[in-house]
Amino acid sequence: MSRNAILGAIRRGLKRGELPQDQQEMLRDRMARHPRHLIPARSRLPHGEQVALFIARLEAEFGTLERVPDASQVPQAVADYLAGQNLPPRLAMAPHPELQALPWSSLPLLSVEARRAEGTDMVSVQHGYAGIAETGTLMLPSAPERPTTLNLLAETAIVVLRAADVVGAYEEAWDRLRGAGPMPRNVMLVTGPSRSADIEQTLELGAHGPRRLHVILVDEPGPPP
Repeated sequence: MSRNAILGAIRRGLKRGELPQDQQEMLRDRMARHPRHLIPARSRLPHGEQVALFIARLEAEFGTLERVPDASQVPQAVADYLAGQNLPPRLAMAPHPELQALPWSSLPLLSVEARRAEGTDMVSVQHGYAGIAETGTLMLPSAPERPTTLNLLAETAIVVLRAADVVGAYEEAWDRLRGAGPMPRNVMLVTGPSRSADIEQTLELGAHGPRRLHVILVDEPGPPP
């Protein structure tokens, strides 16, 4: 069904026609300008303090984080984390150029497959687009090089994020995404591992997605996401 047919069916259901021209123009202007609402003062910080706030908020939401000085140390950080959690050295990794360029071959015991996640995967490694300091949230837009399945299927999700890609507020992250080109089909905002307290108000990790969320924060700058 075409877009016009869908909108026409909605109008008939609401028993009204098209909006007046002045209202249409007002809505188009609002969508084009993306007006800002109140932004928390805690997000309007120097970048170093934004990174520190992101780390604190992430850890407060049951996530873990390791900071490395440059991207070449990411494979070893992944291997050390898996060993520390007694997890198998096998992972599904996003086929992102930045991740594929890392020296994974220096760790021959680590099995790395660049692909979408499958239901049997225990560990995934995703490329982080942005980190949002005010809540310790990861922005993970879908793309061929960032399969959404990696955010959902594995019990343990590892996200590689550059410190340069940490922003203060949600509005800044959305500005970056809009400025990068057409909006993706899906954008996930991930704050800590999956959890629920719906049953007897007992917190259960891994209820609807990964049981563990681990971020490897790379301090060196990199290309725009």
